[in-house]
Amino acid sequence: MQDLKNTKAPVSTTTFNRNEFDGKTENIYEAISITAKRAIQINSEIKKELLEKLEEFATYSDSLEEVFENKEQIEVSKFYEKLPKPHALAVLEWLEDKIYYRNTEKDA
Repeated sequence: MQDLKNTKAPVSTTTFNRNEFDGKTENIYEAISITAKRAIQINSEIKKELLEKLEEFATYSDSLEEVFENKEQIEVSKFYEKLPKPHALAVLEWLEDKIYYRNTEKDA
């Protein structure tokens, strides 16, 4: 998993140069498909990590009336809410040549 605290991925919407984005594949749809698959992987990694951290704070009780406010749990949740979205992380990886891909149709 990449270092989420020190990522340079944008938190808000950013416009990219189309020619730079699809230059490696020469096909915008293929480039988008590759980054979308990577975004799904990143999302599942982040979700797994978040659930593991929140599990540390889990309290099990029989009563639904008991609600506990755990400040550490809230801070962990806020940290993950402020992270760049998985698609932004995937696009940054794509532009920095950190995603390995191959076209099996061209390889054959």
